[in-house]
Amino acid sequence: MITRPKVLYASEPNLDAAEFRRVLVESGLGVTRPIDDDVRLKAMLANADLVLTARLDAPGKPLIGLARGVTDFSWVCYISELAVCKSAQGLGIGKGLLDEARRQLGPSVAMSLISVPDAVGFYERIGMTRMADAFWFGRER
Repeated sequence: MITRPKVLYASEPNLDAAEFRRVLVESGLGVTRPIDDDVRLKAMLANADLVLTARLDAPGKPLIGLARGVTDFSWVCYISELAVCKSAQGLGIGKGLLDEARRQLGPSVAMSLISVPDAVGFYERIGMTRMADAFWFGRER
C-alpha cells in the first residue's frame, strides 16, 4: 500500500515570489497571471491580507498549493488565487486551503472568488454558491 505524504497547511505572508510563480505555472493559472513581472508578483504577495500554503510533509517541504486573499477580516474575503499544482489536483488540496481560510477568517466572514471555467464544477462540489450578479472593470495592463 502506498501512503501519501501528509499535507501541511500554513499562513505564509512572506512567501517567496519564485515559489508563487512556480505554483501559478504548475497549476495552469500562470496563463492568466503576470508570471513574467517579478515586481508585480512581489506586490501581489506583499499586499495580500491572507497567504495560505499547502506543502507536502516530505524532504524540502515542497509547495503544492496556495490561496491568496484580500479581506477586512470582518465581512468578506476575496480569494484572488486558489492554485494547486496539476500533479496534486484531485487530492483535496484546494478544499483544504479553502477550509483553512474559513477557519482563520471565522464564521462571520464570507468568501468570494472568480473561477476559471474548468474549475466551476469543483466550487459547486464543495458547496460554494454561484453569484449571478457580479461585475468587473478589467485592468488596462
